[in-house]
Formats: sequence, structure tokens, C-alpha cells
Amino acid sequence: MNSAPVVLVTGASRGIGAATAELFAQNGYNVCINYIKDTLSANNVAKKVQSYGVNALVLQANVANEDEVIAMFNTIDNTFGQIDVLINNAGILKPQMPLLNMNAQRINEILTTNVTSAFLCAREAIKRMSSGGSIVNVSSGAAKTGSPNEYIDYAASKGAIDTLTIGLAKEVAALNIRVNGVRPGLIYTDMHRDGGEENRVNRLKNKLPLGRGGTPEEVAAAIYFLASEQASFTTGGFIDVAGGL
Repeated sequence: MNSAPVVLVTGASRGIGAATAELFAQNGYNVCINYIKDTLSANNVAKKVQSYGVNALVLQANVANEDEVIAMFNTIDNTFGQIDVLINNAGILKPQMPLLNMNAQRINEILTTNVTSAFLCAREAIKRMSSGGSIVNVSSGAAKTGSPNEYIDYAASKGAIDTLTIGLAKEVAALNIRVNGVRPGLIYTDMHRDGGEENRVNRLKNKLPLGRGGTPEEVAAAIYFLASEQASFTTGGFIDVAGGL
């Protein structure tokens, strides 16, 4: 058993996930870095994590695949013997379009990747949190706006994450496991390129009360707070990191 606490961050090779992994490392956590494709970026995150004197475990797994999720958690068991915090961050975005142009393959891929993954990882984490723990689900401001004419499938997937957060928080409260969510808004990450508009934040930032886009580090700070003992009386709650919207 390791003396340092252990966190698993899914989708940790870039953006919010990478910033979150680094922040937990700064605070003394051993970090499990999950990714699906970009090995080089995941290894670079691991190097940053290790620079803080903690251990990094790089885990390639499609977290929407049940067998791969189980294998990933078994590897964590064999390496650290514990997991204290889960950050459900993995998610995808498809090119902007109205519903009329969407097909079932796209919709199902979004829902499976963004929603099923969180259910599976939370299930496996809870099995291992015998002494309590914390789960933070990364949702999106899109859960509240619906993202019309852009990606209502992504928005719907994040609405599901919000519902999961509320229900699961009540299910596992008696086990001393807290479940909370963070809703990022317009954040400077590569995900906007996936959506077909790399400069989307700059196009829309002036509509925000704060008048600017956010950074992955600002979202990571909210995630860390909810996972930490500073938020020990908070479960089923959300922090909007969205510039005032």
C-alpha cells in the first residue's frame, strides 16, 4: 500500500485532463494517466507528473469499453493497491451541425464515449473505495445551453453526466464517497478543433460576462477543490467554470 493518495484522470493526455493530472501531482498524488491514442502526449504528461516527486502510471484504454476499463483498474490495483480519487474527464466532440444532419453512428459514439465511460469508471472506482473517496465528473456548460445548431448530442451527453452526478452522489454518500461535477465553458483546449472551429473561444468570448476564455488550469483548480478535503461537506454539487454564463 502506498502512503501517497492515488488519482485516476481519464482523458489525461491533453487539455483539462493534463492540467488536472499535473495539479494533483503538485499536491502529492500518485497519478494514473489514462489516454486512448496519443502515447507521446500521455508520456509527456507523465514526465511532468514525475517531476513533482510522485509516481505516474500511463494507462492506454478506451474507457467506453467495459473489458478495457476492468483491465485498467486491475493494473492500478497491481501497481498502487488503492484508488482515492477518480476524475471522469474523457470525452469527445464531433463537427458542428444541426440534428437534421446527424446520424445514429455519430450520436451513439458521443453517448458511449462521454456517458458510458463515466458509468463504468465510477463503478470500478467505487468497488475499490472501501475507506471512502471522491469522484469528480467533468460536464460542460453545454449541458445547460443545449448547444443548438452546433452539437446538441455532446450537450445531451453532458446533461446525462449531470444527472449521473446527482444520483450517484446520493447512492454512495453512506460509503463516504463524494460525487461532484465541474461544468467548463469556453476553455482554450484542442477540443474545439475536433468540433470544426479551432478559434471558437475567440469568436464567442466577448459574449461572456468576464469577456475572455478560460484556461485548463482554471478548470483543474475547481476539479481539485471538489476532490479535496476542503470540499468535505459537498456532494452532488457543481462548479461552473464558464466566465459568468
